[in-house]
Formats: sequence, structure tokens, C-alpha cells
Amino acid sequence: MNPWVRESVRKRALYRCEYCHIPEEATPFIGFHSEHIIAKQHLIDDSLDNLALSCDRCNAYKGTNLSSIDPDSLEIVSLFNHRKDHWEDHFEITDCCVIGKTACGRATAKLLNMNASRRVHLRRDWKELT
Repeated sequence: MNPWVRESVRKRALYRCEYCHIPEEATPFIGFHSEHIIAKQHLIDDSLDNLALSCDRCNAYKGTNLSSIDPDSLEIVSLFNHRKDHWEDHFEITDCCVIGKTACGRATAKLLNMNASRRVHLRRDWKELT
């Protein structure tokens, strides 16, 4: 991926993971990933509309998944899509935890393990610094 595209993705995301909203500066990881919202194995599309900034954990847990199971209804639902969905409609942050407000939000938060203890601690530490 060329540097202009990578930086465009980072700027658009305000330098935070577009899934769990943790800022790049809050993590010990060097550089977040410009990941494909719809994985290349499903659709070869390197356009900016199919790229999202993702921390290494969200990227690893998402993998090539396009859907998951809502833990409340046990229904299969589409994962959060940054270019079609609004983050605030599907998630909220309460006590440094990402809470899914919809089936899509709950399924995405669970699949991406957004509230693993280390990630909650990173959000909490960042909150205390800012």
C-alpha cells in the first residue's frame, strides 16, 4: 500500500482504531493497520472506501469475517462497516468499555474482543493522560 493511501486512512480515522476507537498514541504498538473492511479474498478492492484504520487486535480478531452472532439474539448479523454505518449508532464507551447498542454493535464488539482487560486498561490509561 502506498504511503499516501496509508496516511489518508490514518487522517480520516483521526489516528484511532475505527472499530474500538483506541488512539494510536495510547498503545505500545507501532502503527495501526490499514485493513480491508471487506477482505481481499471476498472482493479485491484497495479503494479508500474499503480501507479502515485498525489496531492490531481488532484487525487480528476480525480477520476475513463479514458477519458474526449477536450474543443477545443469537442471530447472524453483519459486522460494523465504517463506510455504511455510524459508530455512535452501534457503540458507546462506558467506563472505558465499548458497549454494543445494536445487534451489529454487540456482535462486532464480541468478535473483535474489544473489551479484553488489556484493551480496557489502555483506554483507561489514555483517558487519565488526556
